[in-house]
Amino acid sequence: MRDDDTTNTMNATNATTRRDFLRVSAVAGAGLLLGGCSTDRSSSGADSTRGAESAHGSAAAADVLPGPADVTLRIAPVLVELAPDHIISTVGYNGSVPAPVIRLREGKPVSVQLVNDTDTPELVHWHGQLIPSNIDGALEEGTPFVPPHGSRRYTLTPRPAGTRWVHTHAFSGSDTHRGMYTGQFGIVYIEPANEPGGYDQEVFLATHEWEPFFGAQEMGTDAEVWPQGPVPKPPPSSRPNGYEVGYKSFSINGKALGHGEPVRVKRGQRVMFRILNASATENIQLAHPRHLCEIVPLDGNPVATPKKGSVLALGVAERIDAIVEMNHPGVWILGTPHDDDRRDGMGIVVEYSDATGAPRWIAPPKEAWDYTRFGTTQAIAAPDETIPMKFGKINGGKDGFNQWTINGELFEHSTPIQIGLGRRYRLSFENLADDPHPVHLHRHTFELVSVNGKATSGVMKDVIVVPGFGRVDVDFVANNPGPTLFHCHQTLHMDFGFMRLFKYGG
Repeated sequence: MRDDDTTNTMNATNATTRRDFLRVSAVAGAGLLLGGCSTDRSSSGADSTRGAESAHGSAAAADVLPGPADVTLRIAPVLVELAPDHIISTVGYNGSVPAPVIRLREGKPVSVQLVNDTDTPELVHWHGQLIPSNIDGALEEGTPFVPPHGSRRYTLTPRPAGTRWVHTHAFSGSDTHRGMYTGQFGIVYIEPANEPGGYDQEVFLATHEWEPFFGAQEMGTDAEVWPQGPVPKPPPSSRPNGYEVGYKSFSINGKALGHGEPVRVKRGQRVMFRILNASATENIQLAHPRHLCEIVPLDGNPVATPKKGSVLALGVAERIDAIVEMNHPGVWILGTPHDDDRRDGMGIVVEYSDATGAPRWIAPPKEAWDYTRFGTTQAIAAPDETIPMKFGKINGGKDGFNQWTINGELFEHSTPIQIGLGRRYRLSFENLADDPHPVHLHRHTFELVSVNGKATSGVMKDVIVVPGFGRVDVDFVANNPGPTLFHCHQTLHMDFGFMRLFKYGG
């Protein structure tokens, strides 16, 4: 990337943790736009979706707008050249993976044209934006599909400012050629009305994993990154663990480490890295040897207390904006601390001007990730209501795959949770298994209240990793009417039961 490249084209692939699983034998093969599949998550889930859509009536229909669209998102097959001898055939947006960065202005309405050049219905989710449910991009909320070889047109008003993204919300299930296993994602940067500045160069990075396969070995828990919490561990299940996902190759901005253009910097620069974990299932870590990263926003939202660290931890769908002072000239690898994943592509070269030689990697110190250090000790207002949400796991519950429950119910057997406009709700998460869950609330921003009993305030997010056996509390204000989806952002968990719908009362 060049020094003046403020609209970098992102191409992404995720490398990730859980390295012990990557070598397990496979049991199955492996403007912006999104792709998906033609199958609902479940029959009863589809029924509840139809109810949500009918509740909106004509609002679910696309607007009829004159003239050309401000943003055109074209979903179509694309080839991703991870390396000259390693090419992936997938589906992407506007001819690249990831899509070219979309820059919008906060509060300025834009018209969007979605064009589907594939043979399957598609959904486009505008992750992190506070927009109506009929255009949010989730079938469960009543958003209509973009039909095969068809299109859809509507307007949206971008908000809030910050690093958001766009991605498919189509069902994958056991098909690793669908949904988020593909290249259907891209960064959306919503510029604030008044850009504060404070950096010399802006670099967008998106991570992703490739060539997924299913295996029966239980995956790691990332407990060294997201420390496990105080929830008592249940007795071992009598059923073996179901299939998990592994990957053969990884990338940042659509290239494996050592291929593609490096990030080019100059000594003394302050570089803003806007990083997205666009993985289907994997939480990740990244480090830039001998450089500290000052985390300023999380999920696009400025933190109450910016902090510096050696290692960045991103759950699936999380974003981190970090400023790095370029004060150690050389040719460096910005990549995962996990050696196997880095060798398989999870990294990118950062090259100082006039520097020569092979890229260097130095392992960073191990650091546990603590969201609360970005907050304050200021007291948070008491909620109007607390909603307990216990996350469970059914080993091998369906066709050899694990199933995931909220309060003992799979999504297809659940009823929507009723909420009232203007009320403040506390979601009290309790993880009854050892898997860390990056959970996401659509169309709202929530405030972190506590992690494993440690209180905080001032940390605003739309995704948070609930550690294994952990407890996390978040608050949100019900201020965006319409069906609202909550789910684990690991595709495998979401597709096998880990979702719940919030519904505003009349």
